[in-house]
Amino acid sequence: MILSLVGHNFKYELEKLIRIFMPFEKISFSEDAVVSKCSAITERRTENGKTKLSARLILGNKDICKNTVIDENINEYDKECERVLAVLLFECFTEITGYIPEWGILTGVRPAKLFSRLTKQNGIEETECYFRDKLKVCDKKISLCKDAVKGEEQIISLSSPNSFSLYISVPFCPTRCSYCSFVSHSVEKAAKLIPQYVEKLCEEIKITGEKASKAKLTLETVYIGGGTPTTLSASQIETVMKTVADSFDLSSLREYTVEAGRPDTITEDKLTAIKKGGATRISINPQTMNDTVLEKIGRKHTVKQTVDAFLLARKCGFNNINMDLIAGLPGDNFESFKSTVEQICSLNPESVTVHSLSMKRASSLTAREEFPELEAGAQAGKMVDFAREYLNKKDIFVYYMYRQSKTVGNLENVGYSKTGYECLYNVYIMDETHSILACGASAVTKLREPKGDYIERIYNYKYPYEYISRFDELIERKKGISDFYEKYS
Repeated sequence: MILSLVGHNFKYELEKLIRIFMPFEKISFSEDAVVSKCSAITERRTENGKTKLSARLILGNKDICKNTVIDENINEYDKECERVLAVLLFECFTEITGYIPEWGILTGVRPAKLFSRLTKQNGIEETECYFRDKLKVCDKKISLCKDAVKGEEQIISLSSPNSFSLYISVPFCPTRCSYCSFVSHSVEKAAKLIPQYVEKLCEEIKITGEKASKAKLTLETVYIGGGTPTTLSASQIETVMKTVADSFDLSSLREYTVEAGRPDTITEDKLTAIKKGGATRISINPQTMNDTVLEKIGRKHTVKQTVDAFLLARKCGFNNINMDLIAGLPGDNFESFKSTVEQICSLNPESVTVHSLSMKRASSLTAREEFPELEAGAQAGKMVDFAREYLNKKDIFVYYMYRQSKTVGNLENVGYSKTGYECLYNVYIMDETHSILACGASAVTKLREPKGDYIERIYNYKYPYEYISRFDELIERKKGISDFYEKYS
């Protein structure tokens, strides 16, 4: 695809828009109008106080053009030009493909945050109209935004300017799932690294705790994620969690989550260690309750193991359990996904997170010049719609929502919970409510200005072997935490 940007520089937003329809297409750019068998020509021309905006899309033997005129003196002129060009190109794509994305031209990760901000500025009715008419978002997704805003704002209000959350990364899994895009290593390949990794991780936790104490920060939530933290042994889990308790003041802690994750890693001694370590919430993530699909995606566990792990967690005293599902998995279909949701609800978890599959394979046009993701996206759309409806009937409601690029159907990830069991950390990390101090391989510390919106990031090394071998350099970077808060003391 050649994207021509004639008379403007709105490259970023228009490229993201193309990705909705062609997620893996290689895109090149030109400042001149280039006509080819796969091209998008966007143009802005101004004459006599009027601006003509046009978008032309050529895909194979299909060629369509849309244009309009706007006043040069309107408020936020450049921003409006960018939006209108995106709408024109969007309309070209929908006419050629027959596919109308439910999120319209909206490509941002946090649509609920945008909805909340506009509502505070302009009121709910005007914001709904803006989403519907200007961004082309369908009513169903507007409703989802409203529900997410309601849940998120209640949680955000709990945070104070000196609040922070702690994230700890355990980037190991028993096997690597076929759809996974996280930095994680299978235990088969990386088992020898784990003891030294745990040792270095605990050292980093101690140092981070010292910096948090010096900055006089208040710890709101702890989240141990991965990977699969329960790939560690019970004694290693106990060591990590004891280090957290020894290194941080937990007196103000509202929530402590450990991702137990893969059911085939969950044992009674590990659950006991997690409970003893102070966790108030765990996540057991089947992704699907279909053994055939589990095998297809590389999950080396069964539906029975998921059920057994859940019941074992209840036996060990956990009364706040989340379960993750994925809509659009290879080999899954609507009836199978429907059965998964029903089986999960029969276990009565406190919360359920419904993800949309993040696509990895390259996209290409078929001989009929249609997009192969269309059918999969439509089916995944039915899945997430059913999940919302069914979970609501079980008094499990939306409390947060975010989006990723290249998801099947251009859909979203949604957290649902019973009232009082919302995951605070999920909201804080996505909203960027307060600072997140992060430890472990691939972890990213996000430092938020106490009474402002400025955010500074400190990146840890990505891979466990690099994290271990370059640990001294990593700790040197952590001095950035102290430097940051000294500016606001």
